Amino acid sequence: MEYGFGIDIGGTTVKLGCFQRDGQLMDKWEIPTNRDNGGVSILPDVAESIRAYIRSHALSDSHILGAGMGVPGPVEQDGTVNRCINLGWGVFNAAETLSGLLNMPVRAGNDATVATLGEMWQGGGRGFRNVVLLTLGTGVGGGVVIDGDIVYGTTGAAGEVGHLCVNPEETECCNCGNAGCLEQYASATGIVHMYEKALSSYPGQTVLSDESLYSRPITAKDIFDAAKANDGFARSLVARYTHYLGLACSYIGDIVNPEVFVIGGGVSHAGSILLEGTEAAYQKYVFHACRNAKFRLAALKNDAGIYGAAKLIL
Repeated sequence: MEYGFGIDIGGTTVKLGCFQRDGQLMDKWEIPTNRDNGGVSILPDVAESIRAYIRSHALSDSHILGAGMGVPGPVEQDGTVNRCINLGWGVFNAAETLSGLLNMPVRAGNDATVATLGEMWQGGGRGFRNVVLLTLGTGVGGGVVIDGDIVYGTTGAAGEVGHLCVNPEETECCNCGNAGCLEQYASATGIVHMYEKALSSYPGQTVLSDESLYSRPITAKDIFDAAKANDGFARSLVARYTHYLGLACSYIGDIVNPEVFVIGGGVSHAGSILLEGTEAAYQKYVFHACRNAKFRLAALKNDAGIYGAAKLIL
């Protein structure tokens, strides 16, 4: 039996998994992400954790194909990281460094792009080879896989879908420094921000203003749940949300012409109300020859990163 390791480096924890070549997950575990001193200990900690697993399971080096790694920042095809602010990393070849520590082949990619590969391999994009993933959480991330291969781009920044401009008239800045980015509307924080700005001018009644029901800050889930219950204000917010998301998907569709869009992240738990509105907006704006793209929910949840990382090497 041949094995490979999948590594998903996050700002708080590093997720690791051991996979058989056919994609079966044997074990998964986590270690803390030590970001002290510019994250200098992160890769040595990962290497020691994998070596400990190999020793405890008596795996033969000849049966280990290597390791793949997802990193929260731009990564070039050769494994060079172009600054990971959340980790304190500058510019260096992370794949080469970890390969030297482990004495095995290592490949690396951006975490969202690697997750796209995981969803294509064993998740919501299974059965397709041209896949776009959008992760809707605190921000909006994404990745592109064409003919089964990750699209890296010149500096490893391909798939930064959260910073597509969907509203040129926006005056408030996104975290990236531009304005009108998809992330300002189609993230969990984005829809809450839209709610906060629109509530005072909404002329009707809405459960979202009922303090007896919400004795805490409103969340994206609250808004989607209210929309499912036919609250007019919530439905207007969700309509605006899916309009921007579908518009962004149409931009991507016109360039990439994918077979499927896979929607993941915490907001994807809203389910059909999210997919249906997004697909309707996509169909409205996309070029006619790209209208056959399907929309699916991600299936691997928090494990997409380790699956995709393992697929890099397997």
